[in-house]
Amino acid sequence: MIEHVFRRAMLCEHLDAVYVATCDDEIRSVVEGFDGPVLMTSAAHERASDRVAEAAERIDADIVVMIQGDEPMIAPSMILDAITPMFQDSSVICVNLACRIRNHEEYIDRNTIKVVMNLNGDALYFSRSPIPALSFPIDSGNERPPVFKQVCVIPFRRDFLREFARLPPTPLEQAESIDMLRVIEHGHSIRLVETTSATHAVDTPEDLRLVETLMKDDPIVPLYGRQREQITDEAEGA
Repeated sequence: MIEHVFRRAMLCEHLDAVYVATCDDEIRSVVEGFDGPVLMTSAAHERASDRVAEAAERIDADIVVMIQGDEPMIAPSMILDAITPMFQDSSVICVNLACRIRNHEEYIDRNTIKVVMNLNGDALYFSRSPIPALSFPIDSGNERPPVFKQVCVIPFRRDFLREFARLPPTPLEQAESIDMLRVIEHGHSIRLVETTSATHAVDTPEDLRLVETLMKDDPIVPLYGRQREQITDEAEGA
């Protein structure tokens, strides 16, 4: 799964480099097995953003994009969509992708992080509970406001990522176990960008079976061979 995420991120020409940040020796061995660069971090981190903040201290970048390892269906275009607001507006310090939820099972699934936004497109709240509350099933056909889930392709400006790591954890962050609530609770804004790309995170064995089925005809997978040759050539030339 991590190799899928890595290879798909490598296909985004707008990224200068892709690293796997981990504290796990087994993951390091797997990544090194496909010639991926690894940044080892402390095992004490409870949040992915804190791990990425530590790893980012060893690279030179103005924008750091966190792509979580349980998102094997990301497309390179999704990464570009996520970073575009930062190119357009210097005041944007953090961006999250959001995808519309279209079935009731995903809406009530606690592993799916739901997000609601204000009229300017900034996040108001993230929750594992179904938000906004609906009085009828999401797939009933009734008119309703759109319901979004978080997709974990999250760009940070480097300076803000450092600040984030210094901020103390917050009550709602800990209650929901969601990194982005620390940003909101400390008074900062998160810009949301809607993606229409079909994606599904892997949180359970059932998710894994679904994603394996969905990826059988995935158009990006055939590009991996070319990417693997490119990575090997670069490694041999280093």
